[in-house]
Amino acid sequence: MQDEPTTTELIKAVADFLRSEITPVIKGHNAFKLRVGINALDLVTRQLALAEASDAAEAARLKQLLGADGTLMELNRTLSEKIASGAVDLTTPGLPEHLWQTTLDKLAVDQPNYASYKRESGT
Repeated sequence: MQDEPTTTELIKAVADFLRSEITPVIKGHNAFKLRVGINALDLVTRQLALAEASDAAEAARLKQLLGADGTLMELNRTLSEKIASGAVDLTTPGLPEHLWQTTLDKLAVDQPNYASYKRESGT
């Protein structure tokens, strides 16, 4: 295993190369496909940087909210079932805050340039 460069650094370097060197010389539909590829590389970079911590924080909030243990998927399934059955709703202490923070964390990875996200997160 190598110490340098990291996976994130490698992906970012490829995306930067494509953006600065290749994008200016590609036209038409291939330029569109190239932008899609660059966006996918940028998304993977953000996932590597942010997803682990945000998933851990989401799981911790769910464990406290539900008073249960389990994987993130299991906890989300339990929350969904409780919302569907009416056992919890937006008057449940902690639920609105959890939903809001989870949404912001997911937008930080998926759509960090989304205007509403930028406004709400202060970035």
